[in-house]
Amino acid sequence: MLTRVYSATPLASLVCKKPAHWRPYYWNILRLSRGELCLWRLIVGLPSPRVLPLSGLGLAIAKILLEDFNANLATYSRTTTPELQSLADAHTDSFLVLRGDVTNAAGVQTAIARTVEKFGSLDSVILNAGVLEPFGKVDSDVTIEQWKELFDINFFSLVIAIRAALPHLRKSAFGGRVVFMSSGAAVGHIPAWAPYNASKAAMNSLCGTLAAEEPQVTFVAIEPGVVETDMQTAIRSKAGGHMPPEAHKYFLDSYEQGQLAKPEDPGYVTAALAIKAPKSLSGKFVSYDDDNCKEFRLRK
Repeated sequence: MLTRVYSATPLASLVCKKPAHWRPYYWNILRLSRGELCLWRLIVGLPSPRVLPLSGLGLAIAKILLEDFNANLATYSRTTTPELQSLADAHTDSFLVLRGDVTNAAGVQTAIARTVEKFGSLDSVILNAGVLEPFGKVDSDVTIEQWKELFDINFFSLVIAIRAALPHLRKSAFGGRVVFMSSGAAVGHIPAWAPYNASKAAMNSLCGTLAAEEPQVTFVAIEPGVVETDMQTAIRSKAGGHMPPEAHKYFLDSYEQGQLAKPEDPGYVTAALAIKAPKSLSGKFVSYDDDNCKEFRLRK
């Protein structure tokens, strides 16, 4: 039966391994007849775009899922960074690292099939694929082909992944979940980020539409804040020539004043939502630090 307990590593250990220590935090678990604690089988896939390795926020989420939640995990990205390989070497039984292009439907289908073959089910997906560039206003020299390439990664790869994952998520014993890595740019209308803004707004709309179409699965779009990642480095170093000075200054000041979020903070909320996001959040766009996500934040 499903019960609630105080779990130590908020989804503690691999399937059927009892938590080693306890910390106050509620998690759903399955109690077996032998009295062991069989944890949610969580497989989170497709966290990186074809042009970027798994790093920054995506790497933080993977590490949290493996080391704090002890989840079963699969990732899908074009390249394998040394950091990702190190993580894989430390979690050989619970971590499946797959390589490929998120815009390739056949490759995504194969990745999900291999994930289900290894772990037996697919219960959650985190969709973190995304690129920020090209910078440019709507009326700029950014070509339509460049817009399409960004949308292939930031939006159409989501449709590919969801179509491949939905048959498995509908069958999840725990209720399937999808977490979209969105952005404040979806509603912030940041000047000179026209393609990126539009792709994230489309993501949020897709999340809401899926919530209406697929009542068996929970869909949440999360805004991770201004996070200390390579994307912020690119904004500071490359975007200044395209953005209004006052808009660019916000990002410079956030960095200089030490106001950037650490990847682990939104990463922890993202991982927690992938495990136990409630139906009340399905179709919603939430910020990792707002009241809707309070119960999913790391308790320090």
